[in-house]
Amino acid sequence: MGLRLLNKYMGDFAMYPNQILLGMTLYDVCLCVAVAACFVIFGVYADKLRIRPKNQTFTVLCGVFAVVLGYGSAVLFQAFYNIKTRGEFIIDENTGATFYGGLIGGAAVFLLLYFVFGHFRFKDRSHIKYFFPIANCVAPGIALAHAIGRIGCLFAGCCHGHVTSEWYGIMMHGNMGYRKYVPTQLMEAIFLLLLFAFLSVRLFSSAKRACNLSSYLVFYGIWRYFIENLRADYRGDTVVEWLTPSQLTALLLIAVGIALVFVEHYVTRRIERSFPEEDAGDGDVEAQSDCEVGEQDDDDDEALEVDDDEALEVDDDNLPLEIAEDEETD
Repeated sequence: MGLRLLNKYMGDFAMYPNQILLGMTLYDVCLCVAVAACFVIFGVYADKLRIRPKNQTFTVLCGVFAVVLGYGSAVLFQAFYNIKTRGEFIIDENTGATFYGGLIGGAAVFLLLYFVFGHFRFKDRSHIKYFFPIANCVAPGIALAHAIGRIGCLFAGCCHGHVTSEWYGIMMHGNMGYRKYVPTQLMEAIFLLLLFAFLSVRLFSSAKRACNLSSYLVFYGIWRYFIENLRADYRGDTVVEWLTPSQLTALLLIAVGIALVFVEHYVTRRIERSFPEEDAGDGDVEAQSDCEVGEQDDDDDEALEVDDDEALEVDDDNLPLEIAEDEETD
């Protein structure tokens, strides 16, 4: 029923990359919303894990550069994919972008900026201490952004499946014209939303070793390997004849994700031994300071009480003459 409504009400409006606002297509709008959602999720989750604000700010700055340069990497990867169909390496308004290219390029830029500049920015090496907690907060945001981006692909008519006449097909302007295709974009968006929910729950149930980034890489790699069999966008050959470029990359993601589980476990244990238990946020520091001030006030009050008692204990010999005479008269 839902797919029929999509075909009826959105088929002639959204399933093609027409400009709708300020020269932007629905695909462009989805990309902007996706990036914003990723940063918002990171901020909310990082606050809940009490990651220091200055580490959050530094991460966001690195993330902004990673997004910009990562998008360039996505276009560059797509241009190489297009050599098979366009006959040459061309980057223009029709080149497009590929998610894998953006993920790989963006991750490389982020890691370079984070560890190189973090070495000079944080003398206490807190960027190392908070790296995996930050990565575990970023992973759900990436999954949500990825899901929104796939909805953009649905609007643009790219990344679709084979032509079909089945009930689950959606009319869109694909690479074979305006026909009914298997909506692999919608399927992937639903999967990624479920993955986002899973990673979010996992983060707060086992925050110390959530392995969220590893989980994202492994689960998405598995999904992408199998959904690729339904995709109809040819991306060229690989060194392994029976694997598409996306399937080969998916296997690499799975391998990296599995390796990252052991790396996170090892690094986290080293950090626990190297860094003493510290208050995670400025709020805790302020609370601690308030407690210290309160304790100091109590000490001052006790000192005042002692001074008052001492002041009341006065020797009779030192009393003024008039007071002494009154006491003798009494």
